[in-house]
Amino acid sequence: MRIIRAADCKVMPWKNGGGTTTEIAVAPEGASLGDFDWRISMAHVGADGPFSSFPGIDRTLCVLSGNGIRLAFGDGETVSLDRTTPPFFFAADRAVDGVLVNGAIDDLNVMSRRGRWRHRVERLSGEGSLPASEGLLVLLARKGDWLVNRVSLAAGDSAILDALRHVELGVSGSEAELYAVWLTAS
Repeated sequence: MRIIRAADCKVMPWKNGGGTTTEIAVAPEGASLGDFDWRISMAHVGADGPFSSFPGIDRTLCVLSGNGIRLAFGDGETVSLDRTTPPFFFAADRAVDGVLVNGAIDDLNVMSRRGRWRHRVERLSGEGSLPASEGLLVLLARKGDWLVNRVSLAAGDSAILDALRHVELGVSGSEAELYAVWLTAS
């Protein structure tokens, strides 16, 4: 298990120059925005605007804080996301504009290179166990103090686990939130 403390995460400018992203993990390590296999990051979005296009990439977006965002895709589809909606999966090479709903948001972005990796994201709020039988499992502690197989994760910390049989989760605090990201090679 590899632990990533919040203070050790890399902050970098967006591909389109409109803000900054906190990079949590990327593979291969040190990969750029043009050559990663998968990438997990958080962003603070303070203004409406177009999303950067990432050809050949699949993306999942989760609203972490704020009132939400409406995604207006170039083909006419619109999707509204907020703290209560499930993680939303879409092709990152689709043209899309983000329109904020009454103020800024913080979001979680998970991206994987189509044909090389697949990903799935789930938001969790309590103790239990998770399957981790193949690929990688990345856990991002958002709220509360978590125990991952007896290792502590504070809010903002993450853990990357190689294939195990299962992962035991414990949590303290009345408000708990953790995001689980399963990454599997295609």
